[in-house]
Amino acid sequence: MIELTTSVVVAALLSGALIGLFLGTFGGGGSVLAAPLLLYAVGVTDPHLAIGTSAAAVAAIALVSLTGHWRAGRVKWPCAIVFALAGIIGSLLGSTLALRVEGDVLLLAFAFAMAAIGLSMLRRPKTEGDPDVHITAKLMARIAPMGVGVGGASGFFGIGGGFLIVPGLMMATGMTLANATASSLVSVAVFGASTASNYALHGEVDFRLAGLLLAGGAAGGAIGVLLSRALATRVRLARSAFAVLIVIVAVYVGWKAASSLGWTG
Repeated sequence: MIELTTSVVVAALLSGALIGLFLGTFGGGGSVLAAPLLLYAVGVTDPHLAIGTSAAAVAAIALVSLTGHWRAGRVKWPCAIVFALAGIIGSLLGSTLALRVEGDVLLLAFAFAMAAIGLSMLRRPKTEGDPDVHITAKLMARIAPMGVGVGGASGFFGIGGGFLIVPGLMMATGMTLANATASSLVSVAVFGASTASNYALHGEVDFRLAGLLLAGGAAGGAIGVLLSRALATRVRLARSAFAVLIVIVAVYVGWKAASSLGWTG
């Protein structure tokens, strides 16, 4: 366990605030920064511990951000719940597999996932979506398999999976981007909690750091929800800038992991 010095506490609080800000603003993508921040800003040295701790923190931060979107009436609860419940099995299987993978190899795979997340966020939705979508048996049959798959990716990489949940919900239900962004936080919280529980059983969660990330994330998430309203007319530009940041961080994480594996000469 890392010693909680003043610098570590401040770094963890600021990291949580940054994660919460992005989660509250964009729904997906913010959680992918949690593990890199723990590793390279806070000073955690074990990749598995960083991923397990980040999963616990992201689950809690997502709940805080979800509250604001819920009050604003943007969460499509029936669709969100079906997606989340279906993904629990996937997240447990994914996290179990990840715990058996060498730390630096896992980080290298994580870097590729980050790059994919960033690039996916640059895509423009093909349709504005239906703000009045309602759950049906047909929609449930489409949502559940996507939930299992996204949950597996979320569990393996220790990320919320919002970057997949948002387009998945839009594709399966036809809901709007705003509704999908808000609704995705339900799955981010559920997947993060199930992944973190699995990691905790193997002693790979530092709940002190998770608490600090949550404290910072509560403030960041609240600001993010307000920011999402302010950016309603410029969300594409802001989302694209954030996507570029994720790709840059992915390159750095991949380079560090490859160096540790001795692949860079």
